[in-house]
Amino acid sequence: MKLRALTAVVAALTVTLVGCSGKATEGKGDEQDKAGIKTGPGVSSSTISLGVLTDMTGVYASLGKSVTQAQQLWVKQINAKGGICDRKIELTVRDHGYDPQKAIAGYTELEPKVLGFAQFIGSPFVAAVEQRIDGKDKGLVLPQAWSANLLGSPYIRVVGATYDVETINLIDHLLKEKRIAKGDKIGHVYFEGDYGENALTGSQHAAKEAGLTVVEQKIKPTDNDMTAQVAALKQAGVKAVVVSAGPRQAASLVGVAAATGFNVPVVGNNSAYAPQLLKTQAGPALLKDYYIASSTLPIGDPGDGPSLLAKEYASQYPNDVLDNGVVAGWTAASIFGEALDKACDNKDLTREGVDKALLTIKGYGTEFGVTHDFSDPAAPSTRESVIMKPDASVPGGLKVISPASVSDAAKSFTLK
Repeated sequence: MKLRALTAVVAALTVTLVGCSGKATEGKGDEQDKAGIKTGPGVSSSTISLGVLTDMTGVYASLGKSVTQAQQLWVKQINAKGGICDRKIELTVRDHGYDPQKAIAGYTELEPKVLGFAQFIGSPFVAAVEQRIDGKDKGLVLPQAWSANLLGSPYIRVVGATYDVETINLIDHLLKEKRIAKGDKIGHVYFEGDYGENALTGSQHAAKEAGLTVVEQKIKPTDNDMTAQVAALKQAGVKAVVVSAGPRQAASLVGVAAATGFNVPVVGNNSAYAPQLLKTQAGPALLKDYYIASSTLPIGDPGDGPSLLAKEYASQYPNDVLDNGVVAGWTAASIFGEALDKACDNKDLTREGVDKALLTIKGYGTEFGVTHDFSDPAAPSTRESVIMKPDASVPGGLKVISPASVSDAAKSFTLK
């Protein structure tokens, strides 16, 4: 993801998309079936069609594969039970390879044919079509992205804590464990763009609340060697480091720090880890003093929800890696399913009916350690984070060291 080029391309495509969006929904009207249930795009007498815009071949290919296969597993199980509202669920998948042209073309192709999107990877791409979604399309979109910039839309709903809130909870964990204290400096290595800069907003808030100083190190997604960043943070005398980047950058940072005797705790957002890292040279360092936050229990947790999902996923996909993308995909699909069930009860399977149904969902998802509330489009579904540590002995390579909670600093934080 070369961000400046990516942003420019997305911006140009957005202008084109908005200019031609009138034709995308032309001729679509709501109807009513024999049972008195209102229907619209993506809903027939026998099927409910949902779209998936994923990355199976680009920078987030591992995540995209896990999320998509988990959602396909969910569909298989739901359909085996008779479907929803006497209709089978269908997923139409498009792999955009984290390419803006393919992502937006995929949305343009699928939007008239589906009720909504159970997955959309890439916050820049979601943002590029947000004006169209909010203005005319009005289909529910559950992105696999956690930027606070996506909040506020009635139709694009963030599942989990946003990066800023997640980062505040991570720093609070370090404070509670007495790994850092008032007056200390903390480093923050972050991607330029939505993800990293939203996380930086969180570290700046947490630092202000706790009397800390943030030493910033902005990087590009194409930067894979963190030697220079580690040297700068070591010279600055930071007592801990936050990394808001990808798994590759996190592994480099932790590995280089260990090799140079820079022994400080490193904490990362949910996107900054993959279990495959434990088999690299950075594996021992990651196992020693690296921590991850997420709004779900890990797939290897012994709780009923994760353990059952891990067993069913492994049975369906025996040759594939278990990771937290499996939980994320399953959770998003099941939330969409819950909204469909409620919309069916209300006899309204139109896009508007599903959007309204989602607003009534509260206290959802406890089997995965975190409760979600979708009643406020201006807020993420939760401010809670589970703190985890790499562990090579469990499926998915993560174990819980602190259950879901929200810090006082995260509670008081004003989302922008």
